[in-house]
Amino acid sequence: MQTLLETIKCLDGRALHLPYHQKRIQDSLKKLGINTSIKLLLTPPTQGLYRCRVLYNEKINKIEYLPYKMTLPQHFKLMHSNINYDLKYENRDELNALMQNKENADEIIIVKNNLITDTSIANLCFYHKGEWLTPSKPLLKGTTRQRFLEKKKIIPADIEYTDIEKFSQIALMNAMIEFQIIENAIIT
Repeated sequence: MQTLLETIKCLDGRALHLPYHQKRIQDSLKKLGINTSIKLLLTPPTQGLYRCRVLYNEKINKIEYLPYKMTLPQHFKLMHSNINYDLKYENRDELNALMQNKENADEIIIVKNNLITDTSIANLCFYHKGEWLTPSKPLLKGTTRQRFLEKKKIIPADIEYTDIEKFSQIALMNAMIEFQIIENAIIT
């Protein structure tokens, strides 16, 4: 059985947005036909920003806390792929293979069936006419994306890769960076 991964932002001893991560773990296990419950009991370092990596399948296999410093990509390359990454697996070989073809870009934007999905590390949002739109068919339904959908701060939409030019801004969102607008983004 493949190992799943959950990434949780920890700041000054607190694991942030834990109910969303807990729900994704339970939903992932259920989707895999594993009828067990995993309860996250985390003890992050009391000072600083950390990326907590929880590796699990039928049980928690490993929890680690890694110091974190945010870096944001600026240059994105559109990559067409039929990749399937609907669960957050530890094994990222398919994503890494796509990243090998990014040329001079910092990051990729994955296009599946002519629709924008995600980058290799984050969900996406695009600003158009006063609204932030997020792909309605992401590769992975991220926890930050879910929070912003529930708060009605973003709207799901089918975004064709040919629509990119009409957007005035792009933002990335994941557990570690939250929602970050990328200033002067380049998409090739």
